[in-house]
Amino acid sequence: MKIILRKTSLVDYPGCISSVFFFSGCNLRCPWCHNRDLILGNETNDLITLNDGLAHIRKRQTVLSGVVLSGGEPCLFDELPDLIIEIKSLSLKVKLDTNGMFPAMLEKLFGREETRPDYVALDLKLAPPRYNELLPESCRVSGQKNIFDPGEALIQSAALIRGSGITHEYRTLALPFASIREKDIEALAPLTDDSSWYFRPFRGGNCLDPAWDNPEEDSGGTPEQLEALAARARELGKAGLTH
Repeated sequence: MKIILRKTSLVDYPGCISSVFFFSGCNLRCPWCHNRDLILGNETNDLITLNDGLAHIRKRQTVLSGVVLSGGEPCLFDELPDLIIEIKSLSLKVKLDTNGMFPAMLEKLFGREETRPDYVALDLKLAPPRYNELLPESCRVSGQKNIFDPGEALIQSAALIRGSGITHEYRTLALPFASIREKDIEALAPLTDDSSWYFRPFRGGNCLDPAWDNPEEDSGGTPEQLEALAARARELGKAGLTH
């Protein structure tokens, strides 16, 4: 298993000095994703082994207070429960960033105290019925119901997170090209509770689809759109925040 390691972060885990493990690989192909090499599993000079990442946090465990498991998508990996046990054995907290496509893994993690993350961040990208747009072309079946329904997976994951008792947040990007609209927020709102729902600006660069690297200024994703999406969430009784 390969990761990119951010040795020290003050912003990825609220209230914690953390290291961040960015896992290689993802089951989605969001064209705006800025982790192109990670998503495609490309070999880069930044990739290290998971064991090397663990060696770093063992050395720094007196300085660190948490570890963020991000990606890519950490829930792709069967070894995730064992990794969380290893990190927690060092008296470090664990934050999990996930796209919500693996409810079975979340249920497994939440079912045991030693594998329960201390914090979960769930990405909410588009209205659940639109998640099929984010699958690789080979996984899309025109006119038929996919064996794997990503929108249903998101709904199940959101329900598990809401009922878990684990501190959590939601995250949504304000995207250019009118890719996300207020009607998407209306469809996503029932998946959330009163936890913070952060709306963040899109920034191009190293995107999975190069057309997203430098979108025209009038293509959307503006501060005004960002605030409009967050405002719609607040109108629906949610904690819509911008940052």
